[in-house]
Parts: sequence; structure tokens; C-alpha cells
Amino acid sequence: MEIYVGNLPWSVSDQELADAFGAYGNVEKASIISDRHSGRSKGFGFVTMNDDDEANKAIEAMNGTDMGGRNLKVNEAKPREDRPPRQSDW
Repeated sequence: MEIYVGNLPWSVSDQELADAFGAYGNVEKASIISDRHSGRSKGFGFVTMNDDDEANKAIEAMNGTDMGGRNLKVNEAKPREDRPPRQSDW
């Protein structure tokens, strides 16, 4: 199951995110999404856990908890929606 984690502090690393969720089960992958131009965190990321029961426990336990002074928003990730191509005014 892929888990969305929002409202992350800018300073959190992939490893810190994996460690936080690792308390609830085996984390296959954890990644913070960063801006492609600046490299700065966008404040959200994704955690992949193979066991749905462990993932659901992690979602329930981590949603609303404090990390670095921010309350996390944690839920099952939804598939990315297709967006129309950007129109440029240039």
C-alpha cells in the first residue's frame, strides 16, 4: 500500500520518514517529494508498505501526530489524476 504523508517539516529526510513509519511494520520505500528546480522539499511524501494491515495501523497511528512542530496528514495515497497539459502564455 502506498501512503500519502502531508504537512511534513521541510527538514525531514527520506530516512527519517522511513524510521517513523518503521515502528508499525516493514517500510519498502519512503520518499520526500522535492521541487525539481530548487531541490527543496514540497512538504509531502510517500511511504510504501507491503502489508496492508501494517499500513493501516501506521495510517491510524501517524495521522495527526506531531513531527517537527507540524501535525501530519496521513492517508492511503490516491492514484494521480491525469491533468491537461499546461498552456503557456509565452
